[in-house]
Amino acid sequence: MSEGFYLGGIVDPKSGERADELLHYDGSDLTTHGVIVGMTGSGKTGLGVIFLEEALRDGVPTLILDPKGDMTNLLLNFPDLLPADFEPWIDEGVARKEGKSTAEMAEGMADLWKNGLAGWDLGPDQMRSLKDGTDFTVYTPGSEAGVPVNIVGSLSAPDLDWGEHSETLADEIEGFVSGLLGLAGIESDPLSSREHILISNLMAHAWQNGKDLDLASLIGQVQMPPIRKLGVFDVDTFFPEKDRLALAMKLNGLVASPAFASWMAGPALDIQSMLWNEDGKPQAAILYLAHLSEEERQFVVTLALSKVVTWMRTQSGSGELRALIYMDEVFGFVPPSAKPPAKKPILTILKQARAFGVGLLLSTQNPVDLDYKAMSNAGTWCIGRLQTERDKARILEGMQSATGAVDTKAMDETISGLDKRQFILHSTHEKEPSLFTTRWAMSYLRGPLTKDQVGQLTEGTAAKKKANEATAAAAEASPAPAELADDESPMAPKVHSSVPAYYLDPAAPWASEIGADTESTTYAPALAARVLLVFDETAADLNHQEEWEAIYFPLGAHFDVDTAVAVDYDDRDLRPQPPAEASYRLGDAPLDKSAYFTAAKKEIADTLYRQRTVTIHRNKALKMYSRIGESEEDFGKRCDLAADDKADAEIAKLKDKLKTKLDRLRDQVQAAELRLAELQTDVSSRRQEEILDGIGGLLGGILSGRKNRRGVGRAVSKRSRTKSTEQRKSTAATKLADKIADLEEAETDAVLDIEEVNDRWDDVATEIEEVEVGLEKTDVKVGDLAVVWIPVS
Repeated sequence: MSEGFYLGGIVDPKSGERADELLHYDGSDLTTHGVIVGMTGSGKTGLGVIFLEEALRDGVPTLILDPKGDMTNLLLNFPDLLPADFEPWIDEGVARKEGKSTAEMAEGMADLWKNGLAGWDLGPDQMRSLKDGTDFTVYTPGSEAGVPVNIVGSLSAPDLDWGEHSETLADEIEGFVSGLLGLAGIESDPLSSREHILISNLMAHAWQNGKDLDLASLIGQVQMPPIRKLGVFDVDTFFPEKDRLALAMKLNGLVASPAFASWMAGPALDIQSMLWNEDGKPQAAILYLAHLSEEERQFVVTLALSKVVTWMRTQSGSGELRALIYMDEVFGFVPPSAKPPAKKPILTILKQARAFGVGLLLSTQNPVDLDYKAMSNAGTWCIGRLQTERDKARILEGMQSATGAVDTKAMDETISGLDKRQFILHSTHEKEPSLFTTRWAMSYLRGPLTKDQVGQLTEGTAAKKKANEATAAAAEASPAPAELADDESPMAPKVHSSVPAYYLDPAAPWASEIGADTESTTYAPALAARVLLVFDETAADLNHQEEWEAIYFPLGAHFDVDTAVAVDYDDRDLRPQPPAEASYRLGDAPLDKSAYFTAAKKEIADTLYRQRTVTIHRNKALKMYSRIGESEEDFGKRCDLAADDKADAEIAKLKDKLKTKLDRLRDQVQAAELRLAELQTDVSSRRQEEILDGIGGLLGGILSGRKNRRGVGRAVSKRSRTKSTEQRKSTAATKLADKIADLEEAETDAVLDIEEVNDRWDDVATEIEEVEVGLEKTDVKVGDLAVVWIPVS
């Protein structure tokens, strides 16, 4: 197992001399990213090369952004250490100044490198292992000097779910559009520029639907957008057609420029294939940018790093270093105040890449070039000699922001005493910083290579051959617009003067329903029909007018009514002008003959008369019909209300009869109650009188004389009358109970009668059936037909 990245040896801070201890750095610490700072001549570039050599020796692939051309030195690896290997790369001007030939200079360099490596226990074996274990490729976007890369020609939809990764994909789109408009000389802002907003929405629309794009199709969509709105405004309101045409022409001029052809040469920019070959072998992919303008560099860096973000989102999480992104001379790409296009993906990688095992190592000679937010995300700092006190203060500020535990005074003193190729390694993963000097690089640090020298390096390589093959294949796959099929024509077939002709707007929501290929410029004819249908039904009080629209496609020699696709189209779906470079598929339909359209009208009318109906609902008992478009549920609710009204009316009549009967029974109960009350009062009165007479008095009278016995008779008579009254009272109570029972029975019967009425009408409300209403021939009115040119594959 590797001890780590072999960066150099520890330096004794007191003597300033190299100590015996070697410095090995844990490569996985780079998942928290790193910064190398140092003035020109500090050895900063050499340290960057050493970091990359060690990553590659450890099996970690690298993507290297090289604005100056220094990183191409990684390919100058000469394991045999022969002067002949060095000589082609010797600077003749430098040799001349030293009074030497290039051969003499090469011999000196070979010895220098041999001895320098030996001083660090390195040599041919390690050099050969590095060279054989890695594929080195120098990509030259915008040029075919090295390995060209199609950085703008392919806009394939990324293999990410838009719903889950919309923010990531939107960032990639933003980077591409900013760069493209910059190349076209158009100043843009992602939030306010209508050019930026339009193109971004076109790309988002395609990717959301899983569709790939290329520049040609994108420019075509600028002229005829497949979307109807931008925000709350119609496209034509937000960005009028005339202005869109001007933008399309400007972009087309860029693409048509011979100088732009090299931007679309070679394989498409693909991070996965740049980092690993088909066999899984790690690669060093160098994006050489020294030949580009500042705007072009921003474009390439922005797009490349945006694709890195998208790519890493497809990877599983990892705590180990999976890939290293190195950027040399980051000046102008992530400044503290401005917002160049490349800044956003750089900050995104610094904040999020750790979870995916992707490290970012930035190098600069001016610390003030770096945004402090970016610096605070770096876990590793390699600080070399600095040019000004301001640079030093900026570094200390950034380190303090990143870790919060920096002895700024001691660090200040150490930085001031640094020698060439000496660096302070400050890592958030270590307790204390280390002072070290870099080991000898295995790559010949010749300095920046020119574009022609890069061509020498890559000429004849497998990567260059593969790129040339990709360019040739792309050229074959994209025939010139003039190369039309036998059944196609650059001129639209003649359409009879009585029939208007239109072109399908790519934004028509029903385009896919008829099989249109909105990215194609080849067109075939269709027929658009708009028909007024009148449905009459006297019993249902129905007089319904309905507009029916359809596209008949494809068209043959004889009109086929069965090709109809019912769609809801409006005038916005049909454009009067053809798109640029349109070609037309010749068919058998006699579009120049009025009889063709007359027959079509007749067949459409006859077919609709026979087949077209509307379905409504009916409740026969209630004599009710549903309205057009009314659901059965809503119609049922209306039937319920109507049945309730019917039931209420019947119950109202029933109540009148029941009230008379119930009132009579209540009167009888009241009379019985009154009679019972009277008898109860009579009995009570008689009882009182009998008590006053007294049983003893009655008995005494019986036993006394004749005169008194007459009184006894009267008493007995009173008792007899009382008993008779009680008997009548009992009869009255029984009668009252019977009358109450009659009343209760009558009330119960009344409730049952009302419930029967309600149940019966509830059943009636549910008796709903479907009824189809057809058409009379005079009810079908076919309007003017129109030819619509449909884009087809």
